[in-house]
Parts: sequence; structure tokens; C-alpha cells
Amino acid sequence: MKYRSYSSHNFRQIPQIERLTEEQKFVIQVVGTVLPFRTSNYVIDELINWDNFEKDPFYILTFPQRDMLSPRQFDRVASLIKREAPRHEVKQVVDEIRMELNPNPAGQEHNVPEFEGERLPGIQHKYSQTMLFFPTQGQTCHAYCTFCFRWPQFGLSDFKFAMKDADLMVKYLKANPNITDVLFTGGDPMVMKTKIFETYFNAILDANVPHLRTIRIGTKALTYWPYRFITDEDADELMRLFEKVKSRGINIALMAHVNHPDELIPTAVKDAIKRLHTVGVQIRSQSPILKNINDNSTLWARKWKEEVKQGIVPYYMFVPRDTGAQDYFAVPLERTWKIFRWAYSHVSGICRTVKGPSMSCGAGKIQVLGVSEINGEKVFVLNFLQGRNQNWVGKPFFAEYNPDAIWISDLKPAFGKECFFYEDELFRIMN
Repeated sequence: MKYRSYSSHNFRQIPQIERLTEEQKFVIQVVGTVLPFRTSNYVIDELINWDNFEKDPFYILTFPQRDMLSPRQFDRVASLIKREAPRHEVKQVVDEIRMELNPNPAGQEHNVPEFEGERLPGIQHKYSQTMLFFPTQGQTCHAYCTFCFRWPQFGLSDFKFAMKDADLMVKYLKANPNITDVLFTGGDPMVMKTKIFETYFNAILDANVPHLRTIRIGTKALTYWPYRFITDEDADELMRLFEKVKSRGINIALMAHVNHPDELIPTAVKDAIKRLHTVGVQIRSQSPILKNINDNSTLWARKWKEEVKQGIVPYYMFVPRDTGAQDYFAVPLERTWKIFRWAYSHVSGICRTVKGPSMSCGAGKIQVLGVSEINGEKVFVLNFLQGRNQNWVGKPFFAEYNPDAIWISDLKPAFGKECFFYEDELFRIMN
């Protein structure tokens, strides 16, 4: 299959688009003006069920939906488009709306380190052992997920993290001996040609960093464009590069975003998984829990079982971050925990590598352990899976029960306490 992409500029060229009403096409145009829209012929031809597209999870995962904006936001943009307003006027309104959608969740700017007197905008170092690297050439995706918390990477230059200086990246890595894992992220690094990967990977290998154990690659390509690993013109070279890294004693882990078990059905995906395994690549899966997509415990259990069957390690169930179309996808924390608990209890131990539900917020990855009653007070039981201070990890703490809570900001400390145990230190760190 030859790759082809579609966006808000050319989506009317999609053959199946004639199944949509003119009103549905207009919705795509309006919402796609604010939230980045991009999909591929693979998603269109292999994943979406066009006989029931309005409720199809992959259609919703990639095509903008009206309720992803508030009625006020939608009407503002719609009126501009209808009267063919000048481009600069549209941009001004769109930029205002984007700022309302919290384009910088979890204080990501506080993760950018300073090194030898300068900030490194293509690196984030929030947790001691893991360094995130944003290669400039990987700041797009084969298709954009409508829930993506990194949507500003594709539309707002002020919120873009990227760099292409491999030597500076390696220099920072060598200067921080606590780092064991480098995570290539984006966007999606797997849009890069193998020769670009070679530039970065060879720089790391040539530096012979003794404390580096794992190179991770965060990607949706496994299920949005599996041909990247099997038939793309440089797929063979990519496999040889992975083998080279493995031969140097460094683990390669593909952090695959798998939101729905049906992503794993196509033959091309199965072939890609097998090929990656033959060269020693470990595959782990993660996904947020999403209303309208996968807020179903049976579906999650089926997903984990199918992943393990194909040799993928279930890794994380996330809670959607407080950005972009959060309200459209949000599931209350209590229901999220119940979905996780039921699914977790209905799979064998080999599937129970998965962690969650987890909120990746400013303080770290906070897990919802459950709802309990202590001294007559109903509470959420929470725990740090990762923290800006590693000493926070593994310390259970409690929040007042709130049946409507969808994010950590909706929770208050239990038992009359003024703040959670980590908040004073977090304030000092963030300021």
C-alpha cells in the first residue's frame, strides 16, 4: 500500500467522504481548523467501518467531532468560515480558542532542562531515570488522534518541543548518569526515515554511554501504518539498525499506542509485530481510557489478552489529560477505576503487567487505586507510579470522594487536610 494522508485542507478527496452529509463535512472543517486533523488511507481503508462510521471508534479517533469544541467555540469558528473571513481574522480567533483548551498540560515547560547555560527545547527530563527526546524530523504523525495531549505540537509554534542536535543530546545524556532510558517521542518518531534514526542512534552508540539501558520509541505507527516495519523502502534498514542497537547491549522498546483491540486484527499489523520480535524489539502497549472509544471493561480485557497473545506487554491505562477535547473523552475517575478493576480481574496473571488508571499530571503519574471508606469517610485512594521527586513513588494518599471528578484538579485532600503531601514541594519545584 502506498501511503497517502488527508487533512482539513484535502479531506473532501477521501473516496468515502461522500457518505457524509454536508453538515458533517462542515463540522470537520470547523473543528479541524482548531484541533489538528490528519488521517491516512490505511486508517480509512483498513480500520474504519464506513457502514457505521458515525459510531466507529477509528472514525472518532481521527475525524473531528462537533462536541470536541464547546457550542460557543464552534459557533465562533463556524461564523467566520461561513462569511469567508480573512485568514488573519480566523487565526486570531482560533488562537484564542486554542489557549482556552490548555495547550500546555502538566507544566511541560518545567521539564525542559538547562545545560551549560542554555535551555534544551527538544529534551524533557521530568523523571530521574528517563529522558524524553523530541527529534525535529519526528514532529508529525501518520494520523492524529483526536484525544492527543500533544496537539499543540502540530499547530502552535510557541508550544513546540523539538531539536535536531544529536551531539548536544548525547552530551546531556552523558552528563546525567541517573538516566537509564531515552524515549524518542513527538509527534511520532516513526515518521522519520531510517537514515535519520541512524544519525541519532549512531551518536548514542558511538558515545558508549555506560548507564544507558533502553531506547524507547513512542509510536502509533504499529497500528496506523504497520508497513513502516515491513514494506516501506527502508524497512529492512530499520530492522538492521534495531539489531545493531541490540548487539551493543541496549534494549529497544516500542511503546505502542493501542486504543482498541480491533487495531490488532489486520494481517499487516500482525506481520509487523512478528518482524519486530525477530530482531529483538520489545513491544509495550498503552492507551488512555476514552468515552466514545473504549470505556468498556470487556473491551479492555479483550485488548490485553490479544496483546499478550501477539507478544505485546500491556503497560498503561491512562486518564486523558486536561487539554484539547478532554470533556468529549473524559470518563469519571470512579467509573474508570471500576472498568480497570473488572478488566484486570478477568485476565490471567500474564496480562497483569498493566498499570493504571494513571493521571500524568504536573506532579507525576498518579494512579487511582480505588474508592474506599476510612473512619466513615468515603475517599479516593491514590498512589504515585512516578513523581518529580522519586521519594513520592509508592506512597498511598487520599482524596475526598467526588463522583464527578475526571482529573486530579477535581480532587481535594481527605480528612480536612489543606493540601496533598507533595504540593508544597511541587510548588517550589514549579516556581
